Amino acid sequence: MTPPPTNQARRLPTHEPAAGLPSHVTAESRLALSPPESPSAANNGQLPAAGDGGEEPHRLHFENLDRSVRAATARITGGISPFAVSAAVFDWWSHLVRAPGRQLELSMAATTNAMKLAQYGSQCATGKAAAPPFKPRAHDHRFADPAWSEPPYCFLLQTFLAMEDWWDVATTHVRGMGKTRANRVSFLARQALDAVSPSNNVILNPQLFDATVRRGSLNLVQGSVNFANDLAKELTGTQPPRDNAFRVGEHLAATPGAVVYRNDLFELIQYLPATQTVQKEPVLIVPAWIMKYYILDLSPDNSLVRHLVAQGHTVFMISWNNPTEKDRDVALDDYRTQGIMTALDRVTTILPDAKVHLTGYCLGGTIAAIAAATMARDGDDRLASLTLLAAQTDFSEAGELMLFVDESQVAFLEDMMWDQGVLDSRQMVGAFQLLRSSELIWSRMTREYLLGERDQMFDMRAWNEDPTRMPYRMHSQYLRGLFLENRLTAGRFAVAGRVIALKDIEVPIFILGTQTDHIAPWRSVYKTILFTDNEVTFALTNGGHNAGVVSEPGHAHRHYYVSTRHPGDLYIAPEAWAQHADLKEGSWWPEWWAWLERKGSGEQTEPPALGNRQRGLPPLQQAPGTYVYHR
Repeated sequence: MTPPPTNQARRLPTHEPAAGLPSHVTAESRLALSPPESPSAANNGQLPAAGDGGEEPHRLHFENLDRSVRAATARITGGISPFAVSAAVFDWWSHLVRAPGRQLELSMAATTNAMKLAQYGSQCATGKAAAPPFKPRAHDHRFADPAWSEPPYCFLLQTFLAMEDWWDVATTHVRGMGKTRANRVSFLARQALDAVSPSNNVILNPQLFDATVRRGSLNLVQGSVNFANDLAKELTGTQPPRDNAFRVGEHLAATPGAVVYRNDLFELIQYLPATQTVQKEPVLIVPAWIMKYYILDLSPDNSLVRHLVAQGHTVFMISWNNPTEKDRDVALDDYRTQGIMTALDRVTTILPDAKVHLTGYCLGGTIAAIAAATMARDGDDRLASLTLLAAQTDFSEAGELMLFVDESQVAFLEDMMWDQGVLDSRQMVGAFQLLRSSELIWSRMTREYLLGERDQMFDMRAWNEDPTRMPYRMHSQYLRGLFLENRLTAGRFAVAGRVIALKDIEVPIFILGTQTDHIAPWRSVYKTILFTDNEVTFALTNGGHNAGVVSEPGHAHRHYYVSTRHPGDLYIAPEAWAQHADLKEGSWWPEWWAWLERKGSGEQTEPPALGNRQRGLPPLQQAPGTYVYHR
């Protein structure tokens, strides 16, 4: 992939231009919006002479030196700003020391917890049945083994849970303290407690202790080998070898099709029809470029693409290229213009008489909504519908990811990306793992380094270990324009120099939220309804950001809620919606398939050929193409 042409070769200014700034804006106009990186950006490194008439003399700037130091620090901290952390802790502490009533409250909470522990301990010591005063969080499975309910481990567990309970109270929002910083302190407290949990200790964890005695410490030997191997891979930057049972193109991303178009940003895959006739309107899927597209084309039995083709739909998929340092200046809007709009042009070239069901997942859904709003503004009526899968358009309630988004943290990440050219995949994955550190970090370390066991590979884990990078400029614009400033729903997101609005979208929308999503919380996803006036069908399924979307028919323990907001209906808050929406058992996929058929023309046609040779779009190679293999 090469950077956009003309004036985009120059490195970005220190402060990124607004998200949505058109890609054709010149370097000079960009510099008018923000100061240059260094003196050389404007005057070739020459120090101008002081002007006459009392003008202030120019000064040398050493900002690039500062940025280099911060970038080096970011490599050590994994991209987390030490200032953002220390400022949050100081903010909490300074408010606490000036709140004697709050201090008294925390003292009473500590005393109460201590009394509960003493009573529980005395009952256990005398052999009496005692109800544990504290319970683990609903998603915390570290203490599920029955041995944790037996002495002395039960008392160790209750002591740990009492500490968790006290810190939950202590880090609750303090009057006068910013909500983001209060949440950050609470998050930091959880990280510290997870690190000292008894489940991480060979002596204090009954499962680990029993395994160590039973195996004569061989589990610790094997765990040391696992740790050494992982450390070597981390230091050398090598990728783990592919499991032979989960090879891309053979077992994953294996739905038959062909690449019918390719540019530096993406490949367009058209899938082979699987039915005698197909729906007239094709489906164009825009995956997130945070990870590879084949989360939507996993194993044959749980591939959304394969099932969609089997329902008689013509399906196109965007497979994004994995950016490198040379792609540092690829912008957020490039993913719209050179990505979605270019793909849409090719789809309508292959099927010129059909409108398109545009479908976006995660970040791909956000850019799809931006594209749809821009098309509505400009009178482009090529869409039949819009589907947003676990995708946010309003970021005011973006969940725990907001813990990593404020001015200090964004500037710190920008300096790191400025130095690297990209946000490295390991740094991005590390941030997601911190959000569920008890499950994704400490429990995994316990299994692999103390029990000496390796987690079994499965299709979604194989996909999860195949991450991508993100370009510096794009990610900076995304964080500032959407996460930090929430411009899209605030009426301040400009495309091609003019502001867009989601309420301009007139085609029907299908929105999916997932109940335990920590990346795109369902209440945040739901808020798209608040900023649109058209027909919107909202479905809420159980599961998380990935597992909730990959929910094939026959998947055990699946259910979802669904209802439709028609034009003119009053807005219903998410909690009230959840109480009145229809509850249905099973997968949400058939609900969506039926919705697509209703929002199309209902016309059946013969399956189209792959590509269109007459119009200059011959098949280039078999799916899944080449970009999916870039690591």
